[in-house]
Amino acid sequence: MNEKTVWETYDETQKQEMEATCRWYMDCLDQAKTEREAARLSVKLARQAGYTDLMDAVKEGRKLQAGDKVYAVYNEKTVILYHIGTENPENGMNILFVRENGCQIAGAHIDSPRLDLKQNPLYEEGGFAYLDTHYYGGIKKYQWVTIPLAIHGVVAQKDGRIIEVNIGEADTDPVFTITDVLPHLGGAYMEKKASVVIEGEKLDLLIGSMPAVKSADSKDEASEADAKAKEGVKAAILQLLKEKYDMEEDDFLSAELEIVPSGKARDLGLDRSMILAYGHDDRICAFTSLKAMLETETTPARTACCLLVDKEEIGSYGASGMQSRYFENMTAEVLALCGYTASLSVRRCLQNSKMLSSDVNAAYDPLYADVYEKKNAAFFGKGLVFSKFTGARGKSGSNDANAEYMAQLRKVFDDNAVAWQTAELGRVDVGGGGTIAWIAALYGMEVIDSGVALLCMHAPMEVASKADVYEAVKGYKAFLKDMK
Repeated sequence: MNEKTVWETYDETQKQEMEATCRWYMDCLDQAKTEREAARLSVKLARQAGYTDLMDAVKEGRKLQAGDKVYAVYNEKTVILYHIGTENPENGMNILFVRENGCQIAGAHIDSPRLDLKQNPLYEEGGFAYLDTHYYGGIKKYQWVTIPLAIHGVVAQKDGRIIEVNIGEADTDPVFTITDVLPHLGGAYMEKKASVVIEGEKLDLLIGSMPAVKSADSKDEASEADAKAKEGVKAAILQLLKEKYDMEEDDFLSAELEIVPSGKARDLGLDRSMILAYGHDDRICAFTSLKAMLETETTPARTACCLLVDKEEIGSYGASGMQSRYFENMTAEVLALCGYTASLSVRRCLQNSKMLSSDVNAAYDPLYADVYEKKNAAFFGKGLVFSKFTGARGKSGSNDANAEYMAQLRKVFDDNAVAWQTAELGRVDVGGGGTIAWIAALYGMEVIDSGVALLCMHAPMEVASKADVYEAVKGYKAFLKDMK
């Protein structure tokens, strides 16, 4: 095992480039704590880089030519970028997640573990107002109590209006929390297993404690008395929601409101070598893939594609997840505008494409060394991580990449002086996990998992190495440019 890290090889210019890359990435994290926000930011950055809406080209019947850059968005949660190359598209794409000569594809997901509000969330109990939640993705539930939380999302109203909600991020905003029992009274709870010491139905957000009061000029004494007698705190919350968002209680039925940690991404360590933030999984791969794509200015030989999808944390189901046909449909639209209308062309393109399934891996943590096999673990400061296979136990649920593809990637990364390493997600029969790789592989394309190693994965706040963020961008750029 190579004991050296990239920190020992960087000159001052590289350190400055790394810091600038990480500042850009941290700013992206601060602006995008939900999949909708990440999609919106990705489109904004793409448009600034000269990308245009694919659907505009479809409506106009405008043919696409080598060098054209287009994007597609679905349900405000999935984004695909295509940079049209010079080769016959049947040869495939390079997909940072696409190429009928095939594409180069880099694919990552932009959803992260969190708490979602239920459809009927608001209630009052014991003089407190709460919002009832249902957790999303794999979390340790006990990690989400007694920390400052924010509410992000949208409320869709019957008249067609979409109301944006973001409470808990500005310095003047209130924040929210989930309560826990004090140690003096928590003896029985401390005896429970960690998986149930905080139950899913106890993850309710505390949002208020002040009941509605009669204003000085109010004449509706009967309604005020009724509110106080029944659910005065809830009534006060509904009044605030009405004043600020023109929102009634029934509007929760058509809302998507997500509970996420409040606060910005921060430098971690006295040496500022790491980043502590919510949502590294998997926006650390999404935004580094996006940056590589946006900075690929020269017209590629093989069409390049960046695919940012939703729903990976819950199995990639749903219309905006990787298991939907949206990616395939948009690739068909691109091919049609390039003059390839046969369904066989789409199938050839996808089969001949090569993809990096960009997703995080677990960094070796010496405090929990027993769950890692050190020779096959990822380490901070050693660059992008390739996982030839994922899955669990006997590689169940894994896309096991071909050796020939791995050899090609070794050459591309080594020729471009990109630091990289290989790793499994924990010891055999201990670890395991899944990505979108197996879904893309259904098309017959070459796919391998690659991403950045994290500490505290799926916790409210995760940890990444700045050096690995920088190497990820370099690696994805090399893949889009040189993969054949």
